[in-house]
Amino acid sequence: MRLLFLAVLRRHTGNAVTAERVRDHLEAAGHVCLLKDAVDLESSSEIAHLIRAENLEAALALHLYRGGRLVQGHGIPFGIIFGGTDLNEDVNQREKNEVMGKVLEEARFAVAFTESMKEAAQTQWPHARGKIYVQSQGVVTVPNAAFNWNTFLHCSGINQNADNLHIFLLVCGLRQVKDPLYLVDAFSEWHQEEPNVYMVIVGPEVDPVFTREVKAKVKRTAGVRLLGEMPQEDLHAALKNCFAVVNSSVSEGMSAAILEAMDLEVPVLARNIPGNAAVVKHEVTGLLFSDPQEFVQLAKRLVRDPALEKEIVANGREYVRRYHSWQAERDTYQSLVQTLEGSIEE
Repeated sequence: MRLLFLAVLRRHTGNAVTAERVRDHLEAAGHVCLLKDAVDLESSSEIAHLIRAENLEAALALHLYRGGRLVQGHGIPFGIIFGGTDLNEDVNQREKNEVMGKVLEEARFAVAFTESMKEAAQTQWPHARGKIYVQSQGVVTVPNAAFNWNTFLHCSGINQNADNLHIFLLVCGLRQVKDPLYLVDAFSEWHQEEPNVYMVIVGPEVDPVFTREVKAKVKRTAGVRLLGEMPQEDLHAALKNCFAVVNSSVSEGMSAAILEAMDLEVPVLARNIPGNAAVVKHEVTGLLFSDPQEFVQLAKRLVRDPALEKEIVANGREYVRRYHSWQAERDTYQSLVQTLEGSIEE
């Protein structure tokens, strides 16, 4: 089957990584999967032309609003995958909410990453109750064996012996919803007390205006560093070498960095928001904080309590193995897309 797959493809963001993984699942089942950036295809007529030109038989959209509205109304069956912003932000705008409801009416299936996302969607659009499936994100980590941690530290402007350092890594695209500056002041105060703790923010420059604000703030803040985007294998190696991974987002669907950290046996400290709390159980698979001061308290506790660190890491790894199986994700998408194939023949 020839499929159009629409997603918002900012490089090295969670959506882009998810889209590439799902495309691999579908191509492994023998489908031809044309992955396109929804940002580049803003009109329905462009999609109609693409469907005719490429002889496409079905579609899949990651993001109910940004992708789904473009694939509806073309006479080909389609499914959607909810993005975090669908249910955390877009749902609160009446016009977008109505558009998303209509897309769901036409969609053959919808995939939510968590039970709480599914419940939120069913509350908003009761008519879609029978077509929403829960499939958590599958995790695969491939750290670059040739990665040099000392070079990474040097590039971050940290010129201390790696053995004595505690590096906290915040992985995110530089945009406001990720709130990378949330912890900066509190972390800097802690760094001034204990100069061997650093926070390194790593990620692509997504929002140019906000990026300038982040760079200016980090430049004048002790103990905090900023690095640009990295190849996935290098990022996984950096995660594996750091002391802990941090997430300070205002909203998340399901953070790939958190799951990858768990898979790589690295402790996670995450802001207590629904998307993170669905994955991180406080003091079991990670630590949840509600404000910057609580973050510092928990981070200090983690540094001073190796037994807690060991327990969280073991639980996190087991959680990912059990609930974020790459193979289970593959099986789900392959069987759901088969239902689109069936619809064509009807």
